[in-house]
Amino acid sequence: MPANPFHRNCPDIAWCPGCGNFPILEAVKEALVGLNLDPLSVVMVSGIGQAAKLPHYLSTHFFNGLHGRALPVATAIRGANPNLTLIAESGDGDMYGEGGNHFLHAVRRNPNLTMIVHDNMVYGLTKGQASPTSQKGFQTPVQFHGVTSEPLNPVALAIALNASFVARAFAGDREGTRDILKAAISHEGFSLVDILQPCVTFNKINTYTWFKEHSRVLPPSHDPGDRKIAFARSLETNPIPLGILFRETGRPTFEENLGIFQSDPRPLFQRWPDSARLRALMMKNSVFA
Repeated sequence: MPANPFHRNCPDIAWCPGCGNFPILEAVKEALVGLNLDPLSVVMVSGIGQAAKLPHYLSTHFFNGLHGRALPVATAIRGANPNLTLIAESGDGDMYGEGGNHFLHAVRRNPNLTMIVHDNMVYGLTKGQASPTSQKGFQTPVQFHGVTSEPLNPVALAIALNASFVARAFAGDREGTRDILKAAISHEGFSLVDILQPCVTFNKINTYTWFKEHSRVLPPSHDPGDRKIAFARSLETNPIPLGILFRETGRPTFEENLGIFQSDPRPLFQRWPDSARLRALMMKNSVFA
């Protein structure tokens, strides 16, 4: 079997043995090679956290940003170069906590990128406090009486905001995760893939066994084109539905709405600035004009 061009030899991976990040990493590599993508055309953008280290272990371009700020960077890259395959990925704390506001508005803008969230229902890098998706009653070194806040339902939120592609996967099902990722990356528009991922060190409740017992793959009869049905499915919690909940094609993307690529498909870095036009514009709006 030929080597996966996205594989990178990493002698020191900063994840605990058994971490759900490992099968996600393999599923991402398999999805990318399965789509016949060139590693030079793929850009991974992440924030801060254990999940945010995934791009370090792939042979692609990548950008590590501030905590919770993967989506605005990825959106900017998409707006500057529509020829790239953009993936923003990080953990549930980074994407739904610090990055929650960016999540909401990325859905509204519909940039052509994939948002992958490693959803382990806990903050792993900072030693186990509750995340936005932690279940009620979950006890941590900080929430020692148990979580009292309502857990965030990211897929329901995304469908409510009319995201054009919403799916949920389970890291323990690598093939299923790979296939969902391939569909998400191929989708033209904003794609959310929430991946249920065990944290073997700081979350002893939501384990591989727990996720297997409390989730199920959507039946073949599920229609991902029906938004009302998708939203109803997204509210199910026992079992948690896995698969593509909602998908709508043909919607204009963020970069298409910008209008700057309609007459000139070249990415911005390949264009020379029109100095005369810029000077005229500056003088027109100058107080000294």
